[in-house]
Amino acid sequence: MIRDKTHSEQIVRWANHVKSSDSWKSELNLFIDAQIAIARRAYDELAKSKGGRLKLKKLRELKMGKVVRSN
Repeated sequence: MIRDKTHSEQIVRWANHVKSSDSWKSELNLFIDAQIAIARRAYDELAKSKGGRLKLKKLRELKMGKVVRSN
């Protein structure tokens, strides 16, 4: 996959930030925690929707490498 120039520039900016900042780990932890919270909210909302629990079950099975059969 070919990324655009802005992606490469962002990687360089992040690398420079990591080299020059002692707070990058806490910044990254905040970002990761926020991503996990967003995913959990999305899963909760999906579970509330019609057929959502079945969709989540299928996703978990895919994640675990199980064969998913539809009925």
